[in-house]
Amino acid sequence: MKPKIIDFPKIHDPRGNLTFMQFSDQIPFEIKRTFWTYDVPGGEIRGGHAYKNQKEIIIALSGSFDVVITNTDGSIEKYSLNRSYYGLYIPAKTWRHMENFSTNSLALHISSDSFSTGDYLRDFDEFKILKDV
Repeated sequence: MKPKIIDFPKIHDPRGNLTFMQFSDQIPFEIKRTFWTYDVPGGEIRGGHAYKNQKEIIIALSGSFDVVITNTDGSIEKYSLNRSYYGLYIPAKTWRHMENFSTNSLALHISSDSFSTGDYLRDFDEFKILKDV
């Protein structure tokens, strides 16, 4: 499976809109962990890694930022997240980083696995070898 945008349900209401997600209607994995990134200083980059097994969905709950996917052939795909009802699904073995954070942006990360340092691939050359296997 490749990275893709998931369009979550949006309930329109004059008092304010509501969006929800639930396994297995919108989330293609059982949620084991959530975390969020915020207060990212201008010009900073987050991420710069892949996971061996973990799948993830990233949502811009507030503000905007770009998620940049680098494929093993060096080609790049950029996803601009700026709506709280869109999530970017990122399968395991996908190299990514986040950049171009707006002021007060808030990124929610929904993960298929609990935290494990052993699941991280932080060296792009190691990632290319694993990806080709």
